[in-house]
This record gives sequence, structure tokens and C-alpha cells, in this order.
Amino acid sequence: MTLPLSDLRTRATSLLRDYAELTKLRVTSLIVMTAWCGYFFGAHKAGNSWLSWGLLHSLLGIGLVSSGTAALNEVMEHEVDSKMRRTALRPLPTGRMTLLHASVVGVLAAVGGSVYLGLYTNPLTGFLTFLTSVVYLAAYTPLKHLSPICTFVGAFPGAMPGVLGWTAARGRLEWDTLVLFAILFVWQFPHFFSIAWLYREDYAKGGVKMLPVVEEDGRSTARRILMYSVALIPVSLLPNLMGMAGRVYFVGAVVLGFALLYFGVRLAFLNLPLASAPSKMRARHLLQATVIYLPLLFALMMSNSVRP
Repeated sequence: MTLPLSDLRTRATSLLRDYAELTKLRVTSLIVMTAWCGYFFGAHKAGNSWLSWGLLHSLLGIGLVSSGTAALNEVMEHEVDSKMRRTALRPLPTGRMTLLHASVVGVLAAVGGSVYLGLYTNPLTGFLTFLTSVVYLAAYTPLKHLSPICTFVGAFPGAMPGVLGWTAARGRLEWDTLVLFAILFVWQFPHFFSIAWLYREDYAKGGVKMLPVVEEDGRSTARRILMYSVALIPVSLLPNLMGMAGRVYFVGAVVLGFALLYFGVRLAFLNLPLASAPSKMRARHLLQATVIYLPLLFALMMSNSVRP
């Protein structure tokens, strides 16, 4: 029996939405944007145009690996996701997609994307991208259920997109690469601590041992939010000090850094229980600030770049 065209369209639309959820499209988009910044500066240093087929190959491959890694992460955590309100409606917990289906998609995207990068950019980028995926899945994902140290471990693969973009353009690791890595590494802590603060009850139900779950008064989390937010200000100035970006970037990075710190201070010094409505509201504000901060910082860095 042939399905009506309207039903086929509905099913196709539903499947696309499930794929977007499975591959964490919004997170993958942020990763691809950050890799673009890395490619831009790598090509810039080589004196090449960043508008090239190499950029397309790089972003496509990195996007594929990121999507595949996200899918495999949801396969590994489908039971945990079913216990948490924020993830209970994902394709696997609801049964809209089978584990086999999601696993095949994840493996094909992660492995295929790594091979694609190795063939169309360079072997180093393909290897580093695959290694990033392995560390995320084999170290960070299981550690989430064992210890709050998972946030620190997960920050290493999380800081790699800029590095991968750079190596795709240059074919090697250089000191400038560490600048992009450092910015992403430090930025992740206020970002993920605000998420853990906001969804503390959900994480507790799923057995995810983020810091706000393990230490219920929130003091350690608040201290770390402040520490990393303060550290992000000098770290974000490294592109200027390394000759990658100019004075406009320097001023903009300072302004953005203190703006982000402001939201961290508002949350850290509230002195209310983590579960209180004002506390959650300020955690959400900090989360939104981190999401706005990163694209603005990289856009400013690229627009005020200095050619070597």
C-alpha cells in the first residue's frame, strides 16, 4: 500500500527533526563555527584565502564527526536520558528511533567524517578529530556517572574544534593553535557549570555526578565559575598578544570578558539554594551569556585579524 504524499512528507519531516535532535544540531553548529575560526587563522597565517574548497571539506568533515559523536553519546546514555525531563523526549527514550538505527548513523558519521578529513584535508586532522571523538565517548561520557572531574576531562575534547580547523588549513600544530584551545578550554567551565546548576535536579535523577549534584550548597561551583570567568579575561587577550588580532579585538575581548564575569558574580553571590527560582534564573542568564559570548568573541577576532 502506497502512503499518501502528505504522510510521506510528515514522516520525512519527523525523521529530520529526530536526526537534528540525535546529532545535537545546535551544539554541532557551534563546533563548526569554532572550527571555521581555527581554519580562518590557519589560512591567514599561511597567507592563503580562507574561502576555499579546503574550508568546505574541513567544516563538513568536522560537522560529521561531531554529529556522529553526539549520536553515539545518546546511544550510550539513552537510559539516563529517559530519567531526565530535559532529555526524555529525545528519539531514543521515546522509541521513535531504534538503538541500531542511531548506532549505525553515529558510527558512519564519526568514522566516515574522520576518513573524509584524512583524505580531503590531511591525515593529522583526520586522526585528531577521530581521537577527540574517542576521548569524548570513552572518557568523558562514562566519567559523568562517576565523578565531577568529568567536567575537567570533557573540556579537553571540547576545546579541540579550533585546533582541528587550524590543522585542516596548516597541516601541523603550532603555538597559535594553543591560543584557540585555551580560550575554548576555559570558557567551557562557566558554560557547563551554569547548565549543571540549572538542571541539577534532572542530573541527580539521571545519576550524573556534576559538581552541583555532589556538593549541594553550590559554593564550590560558585567559586569555580568565578575563577574560570576571571581567568577567561587574560586568556581571551592572547590573540592580541600573539599578533593574531588587533586593538579593536583587545578592547572588545575585555568588554565581553567583564560582561560574562558580571553574570557569574550575580549567580555566585546570590546566596540562595540552588533549587530556588531566583538562583535558577541567574544560572540561565549566565548560560545565555556564555552562548552569546563565544560567537561574538570569535567574530570580533576574525574581523580584526592581523595578517602576519
